[in-house]
Amino acid sequence: MNKNDLVGQVAQDTGLSKVDAARAVDSVFDNIAGSLRNKGEVRLVGFGTFSVSHRKATTGRNPRTGETIQISASNQPKFKAGKALKDAVN
Repeated sequence: MNKNDLVGQVAQDTGLSKVDAARAVDSVFDNIAGSLRNKGEVRLVGFGTFSVSHRKATTGRNPRTGETIQISASNQPKFKAGKALKDAVN
């Protein structure tokens, strides 16, 4: 399922137009990203938790040349599935 499929399914399930469903889906994504940008987390009970994980700077190696390179520190988004989601998949 891609974003367009998700918007279509939300529109069908809720009776919203596709334009309104697209706005709703975009709003959910924007709010999750905004919370993570501010180092917060988003907990959706039964679905899962979105959070930010800090990755330390490391030394890597360019596989093509073998040259050592520095990989800078960064923040990475992380998702941990909730019990209900795990149960639905299994």
